[in-house]
Amino acid sequence: MKTLEILDLGLKDYKETLDIQHDLLKKRIDKEISDTLIFVEHPHVITLGRKSDLNNVLDKSLPIYQIERGGDVTYHGQGQIVCYPIIDISDTKNVIGFIRNLEEVIIQTLKFYNLNPERKEDYTGVWIDGKKIASIGISFKRWVSYHGLALNVSSDLTYFFKINPCGLNPNLMTSLNNILEKNISLDEVKNILFDNFRKTFNYNWILLISELSYNF
Repeated sequence: MKTLEILDLGLKDYKETLDIQHDLLKKRIDKEISDTLIFVEHPHVITLGRKSDLNNVLDKSLPIYQIERGGDVTYHGQGQIVCYPIIDISDTKNVIGFIRNLEEVIIQTLKFYNLNPERKEDYTGVWIDGKKIASIGISFKRWVSYHGLALNVSSDLTYFFKINPCGLNPNLMTSLNNILEKNISLDEVKNILFDNFRKTFNYNWILLISELSYNF
């Protein structure tokens, strides 16, 4: 029976969450736990991927972390759902397929709101009407994924002007609330994401767990 465990951390500091990711990554590699999906919001923070250009950070007043994922500069903040999949793909070793599945999870979630999301050639992530609503930056260790995706729901888009997000113009960033011109509950979006993860990655069950379930 293929089970995905969901760990919802609520609002948590980026460094604390990164430490949890690394701990779960080791446990998954050692087959101590099942595939796990972390949901979290972060206080304002900027992260730099392996290919980052520090010149794309225009305002260095926020905390900045250099991390292992692919991609360039990314902003995280409240109102943005961040998902970190700790998932073993050693059976397929299909990294591109995995990333496309993450995009598909986002696309199906946004279609629930009668939107027309799309992929954009030469970029990862998801776009609507030429604007980027979700970013993806993944890394793997021994075929187990970590880092992940960020979907802007009620994000304060002015914070993207502190960076050139993934080398793009900040004007290209958008959010679900901005497009729909109304407030959408983060919990509602999370529940839709849960279900689309299950369907897209073919899990039989989703198990909601607490942070206390793990001995970090």
